[in-house]
Formats: sequence, structure tokens, C-alpha cells
Amino acid sequence: MTEFSPLLSEIKKLIRFSGPMPVWRYMELCLTHPQYGYYVARDPLGREGDFTTAPEVSQMFGELLGLWAASVWKAIGSPPLLRLIELGPGRGTMMADALRALKVLPPLFQALHIHMVEINPLLRAKQREILQGVRHAEWHDTIDEVPEGPSVIFANEYFDALPIHQMVRRETGWHERVVELDKNDKLVFGAAEEPMPRFEVLLPQLVRAAPVGAVFEWRPDAEMMRIAKRVRNQEGAALIIDYGHLRSDAGDTFQAIARHSFTDPLKAPGQADLTAHVDFQALARAADDLGALIHGPVTQGEFLKKLGIETRALTLMTKATPEVSEDISNALKRLTGPGRGGMGQLFKVLAISDPKLIILAGLSEENQSERTAKR
Repeated sequence: MTEFSPLLSEIKKLIRFSGPMPVWRYMELCLTHPQYGYYVARDPLGREGDFTTAPEVSQMFGELLGLWAASVWKAIGSPPLLRLIELGPGRGTMMADALRALKVLPPLFQALHIHMVEINPLLRAKQREILQGVRHAEWHDTIDEVPEGPSVIFANEYFDALPIHQMVRRETGWHERVVELDKNDKLVFGAAEEPMPRFEVLLPQLVRAAPVGAVFEWRPDAEMMRIAKRVRNQEGAALIIDYGHLRSDAGDTFQAIARHSFTDPLKAPGQADLTAHVDFQALARAADDLGALIHGPVTQGEFLKKLGIETRALTLMTKATPEVSEDISNALKRLTGPGRGGMGQLFKVLAISDPKLIILAGLSEENQSERTAKR
């Protein structure tokens, strides 16, 4: 981050002209402004960036997801064409690892058409480089541009970066949280003067009794509905992996990360990653309402262990030097372990599929059977 943020003056102008800005609009501008947006013109990943995702931790993550895609392909009858779609694919590391694992299944490997949904030109270039030589690889701005056909969709740390609405409970009702200017011309959080009419009717039961001062976050269902509609109408499944909570509840999780540390989300807009926890209950509800079948959610640690990550780690360690073996062991702990630095409990895994796919590898079967019985 630098002291000067060119987007700051743009946001201040908008607030002076149009009044306080909803949090969702502020987040959208910070991340996707066509000139100064955080995700538009930088590589945020790795040690030199602002954060590290699971595919950057270890090749095992992408390899297991590739084999999960293979299990879906077999479950839908091994069609001669399978679209492997990744939303927000970073540097392309996960897709490259998945494809390497899928080479052991030549019929599937020949059937694959790769579709990368990415808006960042810099990351697109890195993806093209790492996927050089891959047949049938295409890039898109949105999933709507991907042609129809049987598909497996990956969304790893994708939903957490979609803009959130925040509502604040006041004595007068629920007010939208906004970003405004204080008397010193500094960005601060505030709340809309008028409450949102009948908003409490839309709230999950658990949140309706929230005290004054509580914050409730929600994302529009549009992105999840696009994915659900696709897997409902066409054979295949989608796998969503992100950090978040299993049930809808009150709480402020809006945060900024720069150089692997938390920072003020209102400082230097456009120069830090803005995210919020994913509400997996809301995602599942949106997909279920459209007729897709829900699998999970489960923790990332449980999911990866069911897919065999511990066996894969041991296999890699038997062929490695002591130093590399220690790195593999540390990566395994980070991907599956709980506590500080561990991703195993904080990250959750949810899959949705067309209604015919009752069982999917690595995901709890209890939830599927309960939902199937209700249909």
C-alpha cells in the first residue's frame, strides 16, 4: 500500500455529489473500478502479494479437486465433452495442478474444455502462461459467456470478494450501513437516515432478535443463482470453497487485508483486498430454491481428508528430501488443521449439482438424504 490512493478522491467526489455511499457500492468500487480497482490491475497472491490461497499452499489441493471433477464426470456417464470452469482462478495454479492429476485419465483429459472466468488482465496473462499448451482453453469476463454443456465449476475464494450489503439495527429498525465523510473530510462508517421498510421480514429467524447496534450482512443471490441454474439444467456440479459460517447470523466481518495483515478498510481504497465471510446457509438456500441439489457444507479439513489428502501427502514425502517433506507436512497442517493459520475449520466446502447426482465425493451424505426426502 502507498500513502496516496487515486481512488480516494474519486469516492469523495461521489459522496459529496450523491450523499453517503452504501457499503456494497464502496466495496464494488474498491475492487473493480475500471482504472483503480484492486482486482483489475495487480497480482495480489503469494508472499510478495497480500494473501495466499490454498492452491498456492500446496499442489495437493488442486490435484484433489481435479480428481473430484473426475468423479463427477464418471457419475454423469463420462460424456465426450466436459467444461471445467474456474471462477476467479488467480494465477491458474489450481487449474494447472488439477489438469496434471487428470492426465492419468486420458478419455477425460481429451474431453476437457477449460474455461477461466477472470477480469484481471495481469492474472489472465499469468494463467495463459501456466496453461500454455492446454487444448481448448478460453477466457471469459462472466460465467454467462461460457457455452452450454456438462460442467464442473470451481469457485475457490470467489464469493468472499463479492460486494456485501450491511444493515445496522437501530431503535427505529434496520438501516443500511454507509460510507460517508466526517467533518474532517475523512471516510467513516454511518447509517442511512431512514430504515429499510419491512426488512425484518426477510431476515433469518436467528437474526430477528438481534440487539440494537448489531450488523447483518447479505449478498444478492444473483451469482449463486447463475451457477445453480446452470447445474440444474445441464449435467454437472459446482464446488464452492471459502471462509465463512454455516448458518446465517448477525456480525460484522467486513475486512481489508494488505501484505498479509489486516488493515482499515476505509484507508487507501483500491490498494487492499476487501472481503467478508461467506454465508453458506444463504448460498445453499438460493441454490435449493432454484431446484439444484445441495451437498454439504462441510469443513475444508473434512473434505480434503475424505478425498485422501493424507495419503497423497505421504506419497509425496516418500520421494522428497527431508526439507521438502517438512514443507509438505506443514502444508497438510495448514490446509486441514484448525486454529490460527489453519484453513481446515475456517474454510467450508459446499457443492451443488443437478438433481440426479445424489452422492458427491468428500461431502456429507446426511444433508443430501434429508433434502432428497423433502423433495
